[in-house]
Amino acid sequence: MNDSPRPARGATAPPSARRHHRFGNGWEDEHDWLRDPGWPDVTDPVILAHLVAENDRFEAAMAPHRALIDTLAAELKARVPAEDASVPVREGGFEYRWRYRTGEEYRVWERRPAGGGEPDWRVLLDENAEAAGRRYFALRSLSVSPDGRLLAYATDEDGSERYAIHLEDLETGGRLADLVRNTTGSIVWAEDGRTLLYVELNELLRPWRVRGHRLGTDPAGDTVLFEEADPAFFVSIDKTLDRRWIVLGTGSHVTTESWLVDAALPEQPPRLVAARRKGHRYRVDHAHGRLWILTDDLHPNFRLVSVAADEPDEASWRQEIAPDDAHYLQDHRCFDGFMLLRERRDGMAGLRLRRWDGSEHLVPFPDVAGSPQIGDNREFVTGTARLTYSSMVTPPTVYDLDVASLKLTVRKQLVPPGYDASLYATEALLARASDGTAVPISLLRRRDAPGGGPLLLYGYGAYGHGLDASFQHTRLSLVDRGFAFALAHVRGGDEKGPRWWLDGKLRAKPNTFTDFVACAEALVAAGHATAGEIAIKGTSAGGLLIGAVLNLRQDLWRCAVAEVPFVDVLHTMLDASLLLTPIEWPEWGDPIRDEQAFATIRGYSPYDNVGPLPYPEILATAGLSDPRVGYWEPAKWIARLRRLSTGTGRILLRTHMDAGHGGRSGRYEALADLAEQYAFVLSSFAGRGGGRAPGGGEG
Repeated sequence: MNDSPRPARGATAPPSARRHHRFGNGWEDEHDWLRDPGWPDVTDPVILAHLVAENDRFEAAMAPHRALIDTLAAELKARVPAEDASVPVREGGFEYRWRYRTGEEYRVWERRPAGGGEPDWRVLLDENAEAAGRRYFALRSLSVSPDGRLLAYATDEDGSERYAIHLEDLETGGRLADLVRNTTGSIVWAEDGRTLLYVELNELLRPWRVRGHRLGTDPAGDTVLFEEADPAFFVSIDKTLDRRWIVLGTGSHVTTESWLVDAALPEQPPRLVAARRKGHRYRVDHAHGRLWILTDDLHPNFRLVSVAADEPDEASWRQEIAPDDAHYLQDHRCFDGFMLLRERRDGMAGLRLRRWDGSEHLVPFPDVAGSPQIGDNREFVTGTARLTYSSMVTPPTVYDLDVASLKLTVRKQLVPPGYDASLYATEALLARASDGTAVPISLLRRRDAPGGGPLLLYGYGAYGHGLDASFQHTRLSLVDRGFAFALAHVRGGDEKGPRWWLDGKLRAKPNTFTDFVACAEALVAAGHATAGEIAIKGTSAGGLLIGAVLNLRQDLWRCAVAEVPFVDVLHTMLDASLLLTPIEWPEWGDPIRDEQAFATIRGYSPYDNVGPLPYPEILATAGLSDPRVGYWEPAKWIARLRRLSTGTGRILLRTHMDAGHGGRSGRYEALADLAEQYAFVLSSFAGRGGGRAPGGGEG
């Protein structure tokens, strides 16, 4: 099991190991050759042959479980309605919706006149037609001009996240000659209906400048409205709901800056809101001539301030909601008569309605332990707000909130066929970390399942992105087979506020990994799992977490799934030419200039700490065109694991040769990928001691 796939016959042999040096340290990387020097284009025949050989190994290893994979894929697909449609949302004089048709992978976008005119929906865009004949297709955005006549939409056809913007005339149905390439896919129309703003990517795929395209002109001559020189800052665009301002945002994970463009006069120079200073983050919205700003200038939990839009200088900021340790303000949206705030109080997520007279009301969801969100709202003047909610046992629910009465009306609940919520229980537990910190755990299980059975533990813990205890129908395929499913809310996320993030980054990053181990041990102590009978999973930075805990402990885990895992942390953070490296330094540290950061990262980087250890079974995935985590990271990691592991189980790599960070793009294709992962997990449990997969056998 410890031999690596060999290059295809006739291909040149891989080069010898590359020697690296930093701060007096020297080390060899025997798999450095797996990164194509021409990336993001990958054409080296030796590299491609290696990845194909790894895929062949994966197929051979999973061939005995093909019937189980097919069963799981059919089961997952059966929980997805063959036909589905969104709740219509009003914008201007129209109602808009998307829908899925039976058997199709992608959505159809439609509209009809609002107010009960024409009853029939008219197709704006059929993604299935756009995707026909392509191995990959993703729609990033779709936006109709203010007068309703033109449609702009952005597509990615290889998973690289380089989006092309297309334009159509909705009255004639004709495609306009305007085609803007190499963008992030974000589109904002100016109010003249003839100018659209977009964010351009540079040669390293960094979102670096905002340009304005005038319809009918050559995109090569598009006006540059804003350009960001700092390679650690990414640029974005948005528009306030009252359509007064286009907001140009630039920033890193820890510092932001906003500029305003008059939506009616896009040719005028942008206006700065507050100049950047290291460690200051703020978010801007607008209503009634004032900017409403969430800022962490005085406290990491943010406060709400307001200021006249014409003179937004920080010296004039007026405090509206004071910051405090228990109240974390996450997001806000301004309407004509009110504001919605997404928040956490003592770690619990909620939505709050705030009227312009300062009165506030907590939105009364039926369960406080779930994931409430501000939904799709496109009208500034409205008495109804669209919200969404789910919990680990409550399927995704779309609500309309009557602002006057605070009454919630269910507009849609996506209940999987045959789902009975009474069969399942969810619990909130606490683990005690090695330094005494209480780490939350969210658990889902069947009520009739005995304790101590198999368990899948999922984690992320990075960038201040917390895991909400939301509903995922896909988990039922494991839970109905006797598994418990748990979320480890480790430090590095923001489940307990921004300080939870600060305590899981830079030099404190190892807290993320020891927290995860503590969660596993707490689940064992509580009788929900057995040591050695735990499957673990993480994606991207969560894959880094999985790689790190595999090096820390092998006795707790039965198997691991690492999706597009960020496992080659040291080499990536040492390479400033990569897209994400400069913007990532505030999260992980800069090992080029900071010797302490070098030592910290080298101490936990999964690839650099692989050793002769009894690793459990491992499945990693990669995307050849992934711009976020280079395909070579999981490829190098798996190759080194297979060479050094003293375990006897499968160590596999599955590379999607026609996809990027998110895997395959169709709704059923994505489920087929998940079926393979679940079959790997189930067969890992069945394979130890010759037992059967819980509740399903080998298929």
